[in-house]
Amino acid sequence: MTTPAHHYARANAESFINQLCDLLRIPSISTQTHHAADVQRAAEWLIADMRRIGLTAELHQAEGFLPLVYGEWLGAGEDAPTVLIYSHYDVQPAVKSDGWDTEPFEPTRIDGKIYARGALDSKIHTIAHLKALESALATNSLPVNVKLLFEGEEESASTHIVQFVHANADKLKSDVIVISDGSMPDQDQPVLVYGLRGLTQLEVTVTGPHRDLHSGHYGGTVHNPLQALIEILGKLHDEQGHVTVDGFYDDVRPISAEERATLAEIGAWTAREWQIVANAPQVWGEPEFALHERIGARPTLEINGMAGGFYEQGFKTVIPHKAWAKISCRLVPDQDGTVIARRVIDALQKHTPPTVQITIEHDPANDSSGVLLDYQSESMQAVIRAYELGWGRKPLLNREGGSVPVVASIQQALTGELVLMPFGYKGGGAHSTNEFIYESMFQRGIATVLHFYQILADG
Repeated sequence: MTTPAHHYARANAESFINQLCDLLRIPSISTQTHHAADVQRAAEWLIADMRRIGLTAELHQAEGFLPLVYGEWLGAGEDAPTVLIYSHYDVQPAVKSDGWDTEPFEPTRIDGKIYARGALDSKIHTIAHLKALESALATNSLPVNVKLLFEGEEESASTHIVQFVHANADKLKSDVIVISDGSMPDQDQPVLVYGLRGLTQLEVTVTGPHRDLHSGHYGGTVHNPLQALIEILGKLHDEQGHVTVDGFYDDVRPISAEERATLAEIGAWTAREWQIVANAPQVWGEPEFALHERIGARPTLEINGMAGGFYEQGFKTVIPHKAWAKISCRLVPDQDGTVIARRVIDALQKHTPPTVQITIEHDPANDSSGVLLDYQSESMQAVIRAYELGWGRKPLLNREGGSVPVVASIQQALTGELVLMPFGYKGGGAHSTNEFIYESMFQRGIATVLHFYQILADG
């Protein structure tokens, strides 16, 4: 299925890479206020490019927030499908002294790769969609209506876009919603995600004596808050890795035999990646579930950090006044973050002995829900077919263990069928040093989007 738009994209491949590099040079770091002007500059670059290729485009910026970029082309007519595409153009901080081999905001092309901060997360997606639209519009072959929503705060809470989509549901109305972010474990074997986990977080503080005490004078008479915290947290799991919190699994949807068979195809890929990236002495967790099922289809409770007492070089023999820990729970669909947080709080309080005091903080505003898409829907089947044409191999399906809070918010606010379209390579170091993308995956991403439009239009 080759169209004039595909020919245009191939003929302009080098120009498209140069335009991607132009955007990569803008340090659109949303988490650092002194880069707010750079985020603004990146937004204006996108607005200008949208208008150049034939879209109407506008910038939306509420007070105290960084800009959202919206564009649209509705020339396919009322009877044609309408597609809403979400991606983000802001990036994580980076300086060469972090351990980069090259300047993070000077794109470097080596052996078919482009090294730069934000290349993988997520400017490959933003520009791939823009260049697919340019190719279709330049050849008068765009068969669907398209709306674009590019965020400038994905790396810093996404508060603005959550408000925007709820307030602008009519403006964003569409038949299909494409969330274009994320990555795949192999450059040649596409993997499509149809499930994401939600998230809830807690901060725990255990206090004992009213100040640090000499361990020789008071040891053996005061319950050490660090020891108490370890004892409390140690009761949240059994030896096999099951969470022991009452009611933790009550709302977990069982994995059907059909879904288990579908997911089994990703098993070997997940195991291989686990050995390379995690490389722990041995796999741990619920033994009745396969590794890939534990990662994407089961909820977890993790201790993300602990502190207390003296831990610098040398010794300070004290019984500390307090100890604290950070806990997160990754949630699957049907689990409610506030409900799970309450159950974990109840368990922590139940396990706290009278020799210490415990305080627990939880902000429900930061909770996000899990997402599970119907991989048999017409839109998802169109995506699967588009990747098969764009990559030359049928994609595998997977449920991802991570969380993308904006996905759940968009799903709650809008009515279109939602699909996920990643173009990056998971080993490309998102948020890390020497972040990179494969140029071939960028080109395949453009081709895949063009195939997707045509498949949707053909019905």
